[in-house]
Amino acid sequence: MMEENPRDVSQKMDGIRIVYGDESLPRIYEHSRISSDQLPGQLGIVKRAVALGRFLQNPLAMIATLCGPGKEILSWKLGSLGYLLTPDEKYEMVEQMMVDVTNQVGIDINLAAAHDWLFAPLQFVSGLGPSKAGHLQRALIRIGAVTCRKKLIEHGLGTMSVFRSAVGFLRVRCCGMASASSNMDLLDDTRIHPESYNLAKILAKDVYKCFENDEIDDVVLEMAIGYVRNHPKYLEDLKIFEYAKDYEIKHGKNKRETLYDIKMELLHGFRDWRSPYEEPSEDEEFLMITGENGDTLAEGKIVQATVRSIQSERVFCVLDSGLDGILFKDGFSDERDEIDLTTKLQVGEILICKIKQIEKNRHRVVLTCKEIQSRSSKDQNPRSVDPYYCEDQSSLSKEQEKAQKELAKKHVKPRMIVHPRFQNITFEEAMEYLSDKAVGESTFHPSSRGSSYLSLTIKIYDGVYAHKEITEGGKDQKDAMSLLHLGKTLKIGDENFEDLDEVMDRYVDPLVTHLKAMLNYRKFRRGKKAEVDDLLRAEKSDYPMRIVYCFGICHEHPGAFILSYIRNTNPHHEYIGLYPKGFKFRKHTFDNIDRLVAYFQKHINDPWPEKALSIQSVAAMVPMRSPAVGAPTGGGWESNTGGWRGQFNSSRDKTCTPSSRGKLLISSYLIYLFFYNFLNLHIMKGHEEWCYDCY
Repeated sequence: MMEENPRDVSQKMDGIRIVYGDESLPRIYEHSRISSDQLPGQLGIVKRAVALGRFLQNPLAMIATLCGPGKEILSWKLGSLGYLLTPDEKYEMVEQMMVDVTNQVGIDINLAAAHDWLFAPLQFVSGLGPSKAGHLQRALIRIGAVTCRKKLIEHGLGTMSVFRSAVGFLRVRCCGMASASSNMDLLDDTRIHPESYNLAKILAKDVYKCFENDEIDDVVLEMAIGYVRNHPKYLEDLKIFEYAKDYEIKHGKNKRETLYDIKMELLHGFRDWRSPYEEPSEDEEFLMITGENGDTLAEGKIVQATVRSIQSERVFCVLDSGLDGILFKDGFSDERDEIDLTTKLQVGEILICKIKQIEKNRHRVVLTCKEIQSRSSKDQNPRSVDPYYCEDQSSLSKEQEKAQKELAKKHVKPRMIVHPRFQNITFEEAMEYLSDKAVGESTFHPSSRGSSYLSLTIKIYDGVYAHKEITEGGKDQKDAMSLLHLGKTLKIGDENFEDLDEVMDRYVDPLVTHLKAMLNYRKFRRGKKAEVDDLLRAEKSDYPMRIVYCFGICHEHPGAFILSYIRNTNPHHEYIGLYPKGFKFRKHTFDNIDRLVAYFQKHINDPWPEKALSIQSVAAMVPMRSPAVGAPTGGGWESNTGGWRGQFNSSRDKTCTPSSRGKLLISSYLIYLFFYNFLNLHIMKGHEEWCYDCY
C-alpha cells in the first residue's frame, strides 16, 4: 500500500500521532523463546514491534511474559547498580514486585481469554503459581469465557482453599466472548470477595431503602447493587463508620474495615491506582533514542568522536554510543586563516572533542575542538598565559595522543546485546562483579579493542580471573547500529560459534567442568607456588622414598595450573593448560586428570619436548602485552592459539572484618530497595486509547 499509493497514505497519516516507546524490553522479547511460541514464523522486527505495542498498552502483562522459566527479565537493565545484585536476588525483587502489582490491579479473565498474552501475570496471583495458573489458563481458553466467579472452581481453580485465595483478584465482567451475556453478577466486577457478597448486598439494600420506598424482595435486592453503582452520590453520602457501628450492635460483628472496602469497590470497582500513562518528555525521548542521559552526556564533557563525513564547512561525526555529532569549522580551530576541513581531516579519524551544545530535538550534539586544543599539558587557563608564550606543537600532539589513549582505556563502548551473561562493563568491573561469585562463574562484556570484539571473563580461583577475547564477524563496518549488535559469527582461536549460547555450551561449560575437576582432585593443593612447595617438602620428609607431587593454581598466568613434584630435594614445576577439550601437558591433551597423572608417572624421566619449558606452549599463555589500546597491563597475557589473558587480583587476600560485612549487608539492602522502587515506576498504567485487538 505504501509503495502503490504513497500520496494517499501520507494524507491519511496526517492525523496520526507518533508516540515514542522504550525498546529495551521489546528487544529482550524479540530474542526470547516465548516470542517464538506466541508469534511463530514472524521476523524479529515484527516481534519487537508487537512487544512495544503491548508494553505501552499493558506493561504488567509484558513484563510478566518475560518472567517464565527462562527468566529473560533478568537481562532488563533497570539501573547502573544492577551488577551488585546476584541473579537470584534480582529475580526475588522482580517476583515480589510482580506479586504486589498483580494483586493490586487484578486480572480481567474474559479479556485475557480473548487475548491470551494477558494471562502472563496470572502466575503471580495469590494462591496460584506457574502450575495452577497454566492449568487455569488452558481451561479458560478452551471454554472462551465465564459468566460467574463460582464457575472458576469447575474450570481450573480446583480446591476451595485455592479458590478463596485467588478469586478476589480475578475480575469477571462483560467483555470478550462474554460481551453479550446478560446474567453477570455485578459484584464479580469488584474486588469484593464472594464470602462478603451478602454483606455487600445488605449495605446496598440499606442504601436503597434510604432513598426508595419500594418493598424489598429478592429481585429488588439484586437491583440494589446496580442501583448504588449507578447512583454513586448516595453511596458517597453514607457515613460508613457510623453504619459499621450500627451493624456491630445488630449483628455483634466488627466489620468496619470490610464495609469501608466494600463501599470503595462499589464506587470504583477494580479501580487502577497506578500512575496514569504519560507520554515521554523530551529528555526521555532523547534517552530512548540515543541511550544518553544527564549522567553520561552533558555540555562541557570530553568525548571521543569518529569522523563519518567531511564537508568544507562542517564535519559529521558519531560518538561511541552511536549518537550523531556535528563539528563546524569555527569550532575546529582558532586559526584566523580560511581553512578547508576536507584537507584537515579524514574519514575514520578519531577526534577528542568537547560537547558545546546538546540538540535534543535533532538527537545530536554540537562539538568543538578549540577548547581541547588550547589546553596545555598543565591545563593552564589561556587568559593567564603570558602573551609571548608559544607551546611546542609536538608536545601538544603528544598530549592529545596521550589523552586519546587514556580515554580509550577508561571508556567502554556500550553494546546492544541481549544475553543473561552480557553486561556493559569494563574488565576491571567484570572482576569486581565476579569477586563474590563461585569459581567458574563468567560474564561477557565489551572489549577495549573495539566493536568487533567481545571479552569473556571467567573466575578461575579466588582473586584469579582469565580474560578471553572473542572476534565477531559478519558486521557492516559502515553501519553504526550493526557495530553495536552482536556479530553473526563468533570466533575463539580456531573455533567458530553462532551465538553466545553456543559459546557457553561448547566452550565455557566444558572448560569450567575441567576447572572444577582439577580443583576437587585429591592431589590439588591450595595456595601460591611457594606455599605449595613447602607442603611438598613436608610430605617428602614424611615419605623420603616417594616422588611426591601435587597440582596448584598458577597465579601468575591465570588459566593454567602448576604440576609441582620433588624427586630428590628440589621442587620441579611444569605447567598445564586448561582447555574445553581437557588439559594440555607436554604437547598432549588429556580429557581427564587420571590419564594425565598416569602419563606423567610413566614419562617423568623423559626429556621435555622442545619449547616445553615455555609457558606459552604448555599453558597456552604468551608472555606479551595485548596490542589492544586499553588492554590490561601488569598481569595481562594473551595467546596466539586460543589462550587466555589473565588477571590476578590480590585484593581477595584481604580479610573482611565484621564491620565491613555489616556495611556490605546494609549497602546490599539499600540497593535492593532501590531496584524494587525503580521497577515499580516501570509498571504503570497502559495507554488506555489503544485497542487490545491490535496486538
